[in-house]
Amino acid sequence: MRALSAIMVVLALWLTSILSAPALANDGGEGLYGKTDDKVITNFGFALMIFFTLLVVALSVTQHLLDKRKRRK
Repeated sequence: MRALSAIMVVLALWLTSILSAPALANDGGEGLYGKTDDKVITNFGFALMIFFTLLVVALSVTQHLLDKRKRRK
């Protein structure tokens, strides 16, 4: 079991390093989006906050509806 865990850790680290290299190599480390400034980072942060809030609300409503359905049966 420990050998499998070690293999999975090594595989995850290797995969991460392979996938991150092309992202850093584009246009002098600029990335896929382009030049970023404070406004871009702030808007991205706000978008993340809105996304996770909506995700929690949607999953809570789904759980409530499923619990209600389970109680009826």
